[in-house]
Amino acid sequence: MEYKTVGRCAPARSGTGEKLTQVWAGSRYPLGATYDGIGTNFAVYSEIAESVEVCLFGSGGEETRVKLPEVDGFVWHGYLPGIGPGQRYGLRVRGPYEPKAGLRCNHNKLLLDPYAKAIEGDIQWDGSLFSYEFGHPDKMSHADSAPHLPKCVIANPFFEWGDDRAPRRPYNETVIYEGHVRGLTMRHSGIPEALRGTYAAIGHPAMLDHLTNLGVTALELMPVHHFVHDHVLIQRHLRNYWGYNTIGFMAPHAGYAANGGSGQQVQEFKGMVKSLHSAGIEVILDVVYNHTAEGNHMGPTLSFRGLDNPAYYRLVEDQPEYYMDYTGTGNSLNVRNPYSMQLIMDSLRYWVKEMHVDGFRFDLAATLAREFYDVDRLSTFFEVVQQDPVVSQVKLIAEPWDVGPGGYQVGNFPPLWTEWNGRFRDTVRDFWRGEPGTLGELAQRISGSADLYQDDGRRPVASINFVTAHDGFTMRDLVSYNEKHNDANGEGNNDGESHNRSWNCGAEGDTTDRDILALRAKQVRNFLATMMVSQGVPMIAHGDEIGRTQQGNNNVYCQDSELAWMDWQQADADMLEFVKKLVRFRAEHPAFRRRRFFDGRPVRRAAGAAVPDIAWFTPDSREMNEDDWESDSRSIVMYLNGQGITERDNWGERITDDCFLLCFNADPEPVMFVMPAAEYGQRWKVVIDTHDPKLTESAEAGAGGKLPVEARSLVVLIKQDCT
Repeated sequence: MEYKTVGRCAPARSGTGEKLTQVWAGSRYPLGATYDGIGTNFAVYSEIAESVEVCLFGSGGEETRVKLPEVDGFVWHGYLPGIGPGQRYGLRVRGPYEPKAGLRCNHNKLLLDPYAKAIEGDIQWDGSLFSYEFGHPDKMSHADSAPHLPKCVIANPFFEWGDDRAPRRPYNETVIYEGHVRGLTMRHSGIPEALRGTYAAIGHPAMLDHLTNLGVTALELMPVHHFVHDHVLIQRHLRNYWGYNTIGFMAPHAGYAANGGSGQQVQEFKGMVKSLHSAGIEVILDVVYNHTAEGNHMGPTLSFRGLDNPAYYRLVEDQPEYYMDYTGTGNSLNVRNPYSMQLIMDSLRYWVKEMHVDGFRFDLAATLAREFYDVDRLSTFFEVVQQDPVVSQVKLIAEPWDVGPGGYQVGNFPPLWTEWNGRFRDTVRDFWRGEPGTLGELAQRISGSADLYQDDGRRPVASINFVTAHDGFTMRDLVSYNEKHNDANGEGNNDGESHNRSWNCGAEGDTTDRDILALRAKQVRNFLATMMVSQGVPMIAHGDEIGRTQQGNNNVYCQDSELAWMDWQQADADMLEFVKKLVRFRAEHPAFRRRRFFDGRPVRRAAGAAVPDIAWFTPDSREMNEDDWESDSRSIVMYLNGQGITERDNWGERITDDCFLLCFNADPEPVMFVMPAAEYGQRWKVVIDTHDPKLTESAEAGAGGKLPVEARSLVVLIKQDCT
């Protein structure tokens, strides 16, 4: 490869070979490559570096190395006039290479800028990407990795946002839809083929129509930070489909761009956000700050490792050659270092301020709370987020676990944070598959999980309620398979969770048995309806509304194929209509999206006796007692008093709602439910029935009257005289 080296204030030729420039001192802030309309400032953090070079690449691969002339507070910086958007670049660092001491600088390795706003291309796996020689791990490799590493690209920061405004809905009015850029759009016939699988496809009218008609208010996108396709997957002719292998915390993944990956992905991403906002839909990003794509001590040198290994990664204290691994991926980001913490916060602010996103879901968030060893809810990370005037104002959702000791932290995150409620998922699955002894736990979960969140000063919306997500079975597969079927992943079916709390309803996988198919459809409706009538924030996994299947594969992280993509041609139209009905029903009734927890105290109504805001009954209308809660019964009635809602709307008017009875019957046989006494309501009418989703017969029952509820069904009744 041809390259030139340029010293301080000496003439330098740009990587495009277009014109001469000089290297000026520049500024230590902001970090990264920042174009100001005239030139670009480069600033790179490394405490252990002896020198840092910016490497500019021309269209033919020719390289010009520019030594950054100044260092201030461990930030190396310089300004290059005339260098602007579209310029490809990388970094090289000269410094100590002592792996046993945790020091891994190697100037032969081109490095990606941690602050790059755009990255062009995929890794071409080659031995030169590793800092050691294969077969001799203690010997430093002198092979140049530049031909095989993607290049950073200086991005154009300017974009015409117009009157774009974030919808910023309150949590209690939010319905989240977890989706994947490719999975959502690759098989959608209403989207031009050239756009499928891209940001432009997500912003296409066909996709906007689906989301708005469904009624969801927020799209939670699986990782869109630039990520790496793992070497082991490439060897198996597979790809990293999910994207939880980040290498660029500020760069939209180039593989999702329809209009080019040389910086155009930034503009295209912004266009997608603008389109979603115009449809009233918030954008939440699934972000992976807990680890990077560089893996363990035998992994490649792509960026952080070669810049300042001990600053960016948690190393084993008495063996710094090795990495602490709380994520199961080989490394964990070092949140104890102020510059690593700054990178996370700068990234979050960038996506909010410059890319206009509305929130984040933090993958394996417990790892970010390990400031020392244990998960600490008072760690620096949470304090910094709490005080940040930008990040603290958007939606913050934690995946509240990691694979380290004590990593399961559901209910232990601080105020401002909401959480994927894994206990809701597990309990609802267990209840509807007929597990005995679940009534008490079910009551806690569907009423807002006060036992998890109330003592922390949080509200019911701290609970993100879900039954399925990207990780695990789809909802259709949850009722179709007892066992995982992950053979396509090439790992001998050893990957993925083995305990799924699933039930195949009588046959494993595909069947033509009409009774089994009918039961499966009803079980899916039970899951979805339970989620929509529970306090908290519901989250639908993409495709569950149309019956998406992965053929029993519960770990499609490497399946960028029709196995994982939504099959729009085989959409279950009846299921889609039922989900739309559920979402509308929830939106119309604030009783199911309360801002505050129930207290069980009497609520004085305008007329009639005082009754509590919530009550629980056995099917024969007795109030539940301790023995009932501990029994093996699979049936229960929940009473919701809409008059108990004390919030006021934007005009100061007191919000009131109807009163409801929810009859849950997970028994394999029909159960006769008796309506509570007249003080709770004189007359009740069925508005949702998972056994009869189209409500061909809208049954009614009076106080003390009887209502048959079919086996494994949920019936919701509305009070006809609630005043």
